[in-house]
Amino acid sequence: MRPTLTLTALALMAAPAAAQTAAPADVAAGTTLDISATGKVSRVPDVATIRAGVVAQAPAAAAALADQAGRMARVLAALRRAGIAPRDIATAQVGLQPQYRYADNQPPAVTGYQATNSVAIRFHDIARAGPILDALVAAGANQIDGPDLSVDQPDAALDEARTQAMATARGRADLYARAAGLHVRRIVSIGEGAVEAGSPRPPMMFARAAAAQDATQVAAGEKELSVTVNVRFLLD
Repeated sequence: MRPTLTLTALALMAAPAAAQTAAPADVAAGTTLDISATGKVSRVPDVATIRAGVVAQAPAAAAALADQAGRMARVLAALRRAGIAPRDIATAQVGLQPQYRYADNQPPAVTGYQATNSVAIRFHDIARAGPILDALVAAGANQIDGPDLSVDQPDAALDEARTQAMATARGRADLYARAAGLHVRRIVSIGEGAVEAGSPRPPMMFARAAAAQDATQVAAGEKELSVTVNVRFLLD
């Protein structure tokens, strides 16, 4: 957002009119300047989230559910063997939907059922993401999103971004004041705008043969965390 400079003109007016329209004395006595500034910091992500599930199809609903349940049991067992704690595994979705065949001038005909079941898995050792993905596929998971990488406790990093944003705002205020032949008297108000705590990378659909020779690799990279502040300064 481009900074905006607002000038407050001072005029001599009659006492009765001034009594009706006067702004607060601390603001009306100078020029106001509104600055929007963003502070940004980078952190290496320290938590990964994977969404893994099973999709099964069968002519009958009960058969589709039974097939899905058996596969999901193997997936959950694989997660336990990989050392994922039960508290870090949460059901994300369970569904059963009919499958239709469409033909011209005929009503849709049910051809079977599709059962789905997925869980969200969260863990802190990002280096384990690749082996966990491989273990899920080997156990029968056929629908996987992730990993989504994020910063688990971003508060300290966000505070650093806030400090940076305020310093940037003050620097810009001084610049505008000098250009206008004024100086910054004080801050009138501070408001926090957008806060971005390190958005995860877009999910990727992952599926490969369990017998593949190469292990899946996951690179953590960095996440950008940012805070935008809106500051009003009083100049004179």
